[in-house]
Amino acid sequence: MSKAMIVSAQPEASEAGARVLMKGGNAVDAGVAAALVQGVVDPQMCGIAGFGSAQLRKTDGEAHCIDFHGKTPLMATPDMWQDRLEGETRDGFGFVLKDNVNDLGYGAVTTPGSLKAYFEAVRDFGSWDWADICAPAVAQAEAGFRVRPHVHYWWTHGADLGRVEVAERLAFSKTGREVYFGANGLPKKIGELVENPDLAQSLRMIQRDGADVFYRGEIAEQIEADMIAQGGLVRKADLEAYETTRTTPLEGSYRGFDIHACQPPGGGIMLVEMLNILEQFDLAGMGHNTTDYIRTVSEAMKAATADKDAHVGDPAFVEVAAHLTDKGYALEVANRIKGGERMRVTRLPQGEPPHTTHVAVVDGDGMAFTMTHSLGMPSGVISDGLGFMYNGCMGVFDPRPGRAGSIAPGKSRFSSVCPTIVTRDGELRVVIGAPGGTQIAMGVLQALLNVMDFDMSMPDAVSAPRFSSTSDAIDVTNRVPGYVTEPLVAEGYEVIRSALSFGIAAVHGIRVDGGKPTGGADPGHDGVALGV
Repeated sequence: MSKAMIVSAQPEASEAGARVLMKGGNAVDAGVAAALVQGVVDPQMCGIAGFGSAQLRKTDGEAHCIDFHGKTPLMATPDMWQDRLEGETRDGFGFVLKDNVNDLGYGAVTTPGSLKAYFEAVRDFGSWDWADICAPAVAQAEAGFRVRPHVHYWWTHGADLGRVEVAERLAFSKTGREVYFGANGLPKKIGELVENPDLAQSLRMIQRDGADVFYRGEIAEQIEADMIAQGGLVRKADLEAYETTRTTPLEGSYRGFDIHACQPPGGGIMLVEMLNILEQFDLAGMGHNTTDYIRTVSEAMKAATADKDAHVGDPAFVEVAAHLTDKGYALEVANRIKGGERMRVTRLPQGEPPHTTHVAVVDGDGMAFTMTHSLGMPSGVISDGLGFMYNGCMGVFDPRPGRAGSIAPGKSRFSSVCPTIVTRDGELRVVIGAPGGTQIAMGVLQALLNVMDFDMSMPDAVSAPRFSSTSDAIDVTNRVPGYVTEPLVAEGYEVIRSALSFGIAAVHGIRVDGGKPTGGADPGHDGVALGV
């Protein structure tokens, strides 16, 4: 039986982390090594110019969260795009503006936090030298990577809900056109080699000089020069001013389990609210994914989504309503649902996609690390000579001033990322998280319910069919039977069936029983769980 476990959405990343664990590195060492490799082999899902949230639990139970959401450039103003608003995505995780100025190109970029968080996690909680942790990513970038099925799927099918097509993002920069396209002008096919020597060079500099080269040194100067030349807002002053946010986890409970989630602007607050509501129902008695189960869980999802839209933002700018995690409030919502009330989620007339990734690790000493990191909907921008794509996080800010999610200099956006650790009686039980944009909290919720209410193994918990309701509609994957959803339609619910067998986030997690970890990688992605 394995004593340590790593699971991620990319086999190359899982292997890199497993090798670190085999050589005595701890969970943070392995997780960050894997994350850096993820930025090489899944370069639109994540990277050093992205954002995210991480949580770790030391062997003595001490817990830490590192929030590294992207921050609006200091030159931004609340009203700079208010006259460009055309609509909102149906899932509620982004706004559609005229000419896609918030979605594609230099205007979409926020000040990135990923690299700083990786570096600080290793510095403060790791056991290896930074250069050694960077080595697998440098080697991978020098060798290139083969296009995997999920990478190719995203390149060719990734845009939806009013967003710019992915191929347009890939082709936005000179580097993108050279690196990601074949001689026929189409994105490279499954199995074809992607080589990006500029990225390898940037990673070598970071390996040698640490995060400072990106935030204060040579790379920062190149970033600023390109942004000025192309009309972007990010400056070296933004990079120099960037700081991660350290917190303790947001605490919740569910049927005797203790939930440790990330603080706002991450999605942990939605996860805790939904669990509080659902604790008032006998979900196991309803049966897994029955009509009653889907109706009940969907109403909890809608309630949390509406509350998030109204009350949740960057706590440095917005007072987050404390009642959202209160058990008494959850009981009130549950009673409304039991009484037949349907929760409502208000959207603008026009309809974050799943462009994120995750890594979860438990080492042989019981230290746990879980991190969700992303580019959001990637901007398409790659500065000449640097090789990495920047995040596109401005797309989620509300262009209307005076709202929880409105633009403000130095402000972080809400995201649904919710790397989560579950304990029971002080013992580690679950380490989990997911990519999937606005669906992340919904996917993590269902996988946790699968473990806590239905005692599923982690492979089964992350593989079971999922559904979501982040609008007034209920989205279901294609393995949810029609005879389950037909009664919902008869009751007046709008049910939207995906053609995909898997979806609604891509959950990756580790279950620990008696100190023994078992991992599950969502089969809808290319990932793998490796025990060492």
